[in-house]
Amino acid sequence: MKIKVLVYCFALFALVSSCKEATQNEVIMVSAEEMQELLELEDIQLVDLRTPEEYKTGFIEHSQNIDYTSPTFEEDLVKLDKTKSVMVYCKSGGRSGKCSKKLKEAGFTKVYDLEGGIAKWKFAGNEIKTLQ
Repeated sequence: MKIKVLVYCFALFALVSSCKEATQNEVIMVSAEEMQELLELEDIQLVDLRTPEEYKTGFIEHSQNIDYTSPTFEEDLVKLDKTKSVMVYCKSGGRSGKCSKKLKEAGFTKVYDLEGGIAKWKFAGNEIKTLQ
């Protein structure tokens, strides 16, 4: 019986410490469904990392376009509010993965990355806006 209690306590400690560590030190990967819920519940800075040409073809509502390939990319990131959560996405996840790590290194505390990018967002049937 003592062994079961000890194993349970150890498992609980590991779970609690790993969850706390993930929210403070790591990027949080989210699905399209989770992103939809987060956008409704939290005040999140939503950042589209694609080029302006890609952005014009369709984007997620309320996103701002910060081109990952732009020479001013680093300067543009610094303009974001470090006290607010940031969610990044690109076409399929490559650029957002690199950017989210840069955001964490720059001192942003809560960084979300849309798993699969806008491609998975569209595939899940979510709305895409276009410039009029």
